[in-house]
Amino acid sequence: MVSDESRFVTLSAANSSVTGPVHALAYSASPGTYILTGSADRTIRLYNPFPSTSVPEVRPSAKPAIPQGRLIQTYAAHGYEVLSLDVASDNERFVSAGGDRSVFLWDVATAVTTRRFGGNAQGHSARINCVSFAGDGDSLVVSGGFDTTVRIWDTKSNSFKPIQVLDEARDSITSLVVRGPEVVVGSVDGRVRSYDVRMGRCTTDVLGASVTSLDMTKDGRTMLVGTLDSKLRLMDRDKGTCLRAYSDPGWKNEELRVQSLLGGREKYVVTGDEMTAEPNASGDGRIWAWDLISGKLVAKVTVPWGPQGFEQRKRVVGRDGKEKPRSNIVSCMAWRDGGWGDQFCVGGTSGVVTVFGAL
Repeated sequence: MVSDESRFVTLSAANSSVTGPVHALAYSASPGTYILTGSADRTIRLYNPFPSTSVPEVRPSAKPAIPQGRLIQTYAAHGYEVLSLDVASDNERFVSAGGDRSVFLWDVATAVTTRRFGGNAQGHSARINCVSFAGDGDSLVVSGGFDTTVRIWDTKSNSFKPIQVLDEARDSITSLVVRGPEVVVGSVDGRVRSYDVRMGRCTTDVLGASVTSLDMTKDGRTMLVGTLDSKLRLMDRDKGTCLRAYSDPGWKNEELRVQSLLGGREKYVVTGDEMTAEPNASGDGRIWAWDLISGKLVAKVTVPWGPQGFEQRKRVVGRDGKEKPRSNIVSCMAWRDGGWGDQFCVGGTSGVVTVFGAL
């Protein structure tokens, strides 16, 4: 998925007193120098993925050490898990959302929240699963939540009310993509709804299985849809037909919200792994990649639990009193420059973000 000279580093809060699974990832706007992470420990962290130290030389037979990136800033205001992030095109602001039922607008430099949308009678009544900037100059914020609604907020207004509420979905909103005046949302009710906000029009594509992930090609003509039937589909947006389906007997996605995206300049379809298809004693996670055009599986990449010395902090004990093995379920990912850069990162239950590509 990247050149033969690619390498990877890890980003972790290994020295912090509180850690948890990573639920959200976002690159800064072009050139994508930094990475934001959102975690179950209610914290957002800003990293520079460039290794802080050089990798020591090792014997050919030894396992090479994994370098670590640099923690630049920590953002703390959430009272619950952080589930979604998006960065403004000027790199001066970002938005976050999660279990608080509110959207937080942050100033990157000062590490403080400048606005908070929701948390009242006009806001979401349950956790927010996805959030994105929209509008000219990123003046709007769009959020979708467990309460089945999509809400659009005006960052320049002093009003506490959303300027529009989209409530056609019959189950939780899991994912959204904004492209110009269009807001495309996926729902557990098995539908993808495309809203043309300016025209006041809604087009619905029926997938059947619960939709958990959305991504769109740069020209807006096709979209990648992830569903809980262990399939990814490339959909023609004009005709509503499936152009290609991506699956493998060894990859299952039937229970968890696992993100998928288009990467490598729209050459690959990439997704995480909920690690239910086969046991994995090592605890390492996996990411899968298919060729966009042919649908052929081209890579199955191992994702380490973490750097050397990073232990699985939380042990899981079963009803029999015995410790249960844990796997690094890779559930979120981001690709630099919206899938057109030379680097991508993945995160999951280990609480460590692994960065692949040119460094």
